[in-house]
Amino acid sequence: MAVKFLSEDWATEVTAALQAHEAFTSSADMSLQFVVTDAPEGEVKFYMDASGDEPVQKLGELEDADVTISSSYETASAIFSGELNTQMAFMTGKIKVSGNLAKLMTQQSALGHWATAVAGLDVEY
Repeated sequence: MAVKFLSEDWATEVTAALQAHEAFTSSADMSLQFVVTDAPEGEVKFYMDASGDEPVQKLGELEDADVTISSSYETASAIFSGELNTQMAFMTGKIKVSGNLAKLMTQQSALGHWATAVAGLDVEY
């Protein structure tokens, strides 16, 4: 059964996928705050925190996240569904990134593992 993008169920499914993916859990050491504007329910904030023992993805705000990424709902949907490359979105101004960019760059491998870990999820965008 598909989970709705940016829902609590979606965040729970992503958390389970990340925790089950050994390559992600062994390589990730970062926290990312996401801000999605103009979602059907209005602005949505969620975060991924892999700075502790087990990675989690939750709706809401994470104080002192390493990096904050902001985008429109259309862009976020395209990135998370695999239709849009994150680097291309950044280069074309579709996402705004702030915070510790050096840490983000050192975690590129982990971000690739994140994408692999969640690729099999049935998500309704």
